[in-house]
Amino acid sequence: MKRRTLVGGIAAAAAAAAAAPGTASPRRIGMSDVDRLQKRFAEIIASDHRHGGQLGIEQRAAALADEALNLQNAGSASQRVRSSLYASAAAFRSSAMWAAIDGRRYDIAKGHMREAQALAEMSGDQAIKFRIWSHAGTMYRHMGRPADAFAANDVARNLHLTRRDPLFASLGLARQGAIHGAAQDRTGTRRAFEQAQDAMLRADPADYRPVWMLAFYDQAELDSLALSAHLALGDYSTAEYHAHRCLSALRPHMIRSRAITTTRLAHAQLAQGAPEAATATAMKVPAEAATQHARVTRMLQEFGAALRATAPGSSSVQTWTEHAATWRMAA
Repeated sequence: MKRRTLVGGIAAAAAAAAAAPGTASPRRIGMSDVDRLQKRFAEIIASDHRHGGQLGIEQRAAALADEALNLQNAGSASQRVRSSLYASAAAFRSSAMWAAIDGRRYDIAKGHMREAQALAEMSGDQAIKFRIWSHAGTMYRHMGRPADAFAANDVARNLHLTRRDPLFASLGLARQGAIHGAAQDRTGTRRAFEQAQDAMLRADPADYRPVWMLAFYDQAELDSLALSAHLALGDYSTAEYHAHRCLSALRPHMIRSRAITTTRLAHAQLAQGAPEAATATAMKVPAEAATQHARVTRMLQEFGAALRATAPGSSSVQTWTEHAATWRMAA
């Protein structure tokens, strides 16, 4: 009911503005306006990969979603342009949603999600629908709600797009594998990642895909999701294997992902009884990520607690404590 109300409200606002009296020659909104928004969207994506989870990214993305939606009211436009504007608004709102998820602001993320879903429905854009529902699955996985995570991710995986493009199918399966890991389902995890890898190998690199997909999903991201799953399962040697594969393949702009993967690698090494190696790994996380990225900060706090519990009084504990203190002073 809330979703229908939101869709109706947005549509009514656009219709009312279009019917309002104005000048004799209303502005014509065209694809050049959409292209301008797409450039701003690419900037949001780049900022997310550098910093991730920041409130400023969320706020900028939400403001740009409103800007795209306001263009619906600024003049006449073809149906193609109107659909593209709704898709742009949905894309920006989904980036606001992701920034909130990455910053562990889950209640706020749900609000962005509902608006993004309504806008995506009006756009008819399968790729942005996939992004929103796939993000919802990730959100529920981080919240410890695997049943809801499966349900949301299934919506993404059941879109026609995943049957047309194996790369979208691969991402849906890889995120499904991460959920299976969180749900402690070893068989489901193994099967999902085998299928995700097979689908990725079948994907044609020459096919058109949206900028958000091209910017992040590749072999490194598949290994990152496998790392998360096996870490949750307690299969630490396999987790370490995927961590090293991910780090070796990460593209330079994936700064946030490198910090997360490095932190997870430290956890995997510590769980295998290697506190010195684990501490050296954790110390490679940049201070900015350690202090300003909510997910990384929490994982490093958990690492410190686990290190003190498993190697009390060791030189590794002292080294880590002194190193963490420099982060706090720099924050």
